[in-house]
Amino acid sequence: MYNIYVVFKCFDGKREAFVEKVRSEGILDAIKAEDGFGRYDYYFSESDPNELLLIEAWASKEAQQVHIAQPHMAKLRAMKSYYIESTTLGEFDLK
Repeated sequence: MYNIYVVFKCFDGKREAFVEKVRSEGILDAIKAEDGFGRYDYYFSESDPNELLLIEAWASKEAQQVHIAQPHMAKLRAMKSYYIESTTLGEFDLK
């Protein structure tokens, strides 16, 4: 599996609204239907009310690259400007 983490710093009070918008717009369902999908889960920080962690798992790096080129991901990127102040991402291995 190819694993990615994304840390979003949300605008004040926008964390839960962002996740709900992604869900209500059908973006999460579209992601889960993609070839190579393994995992796409959001986690709320206990210590920072504006921090949001996303853990993604894909069958391969190529599957993840196809994922980010999908129309629903363009829609998500457009939405981010209303909810997300900054984004940090990286890869990790699970042993």
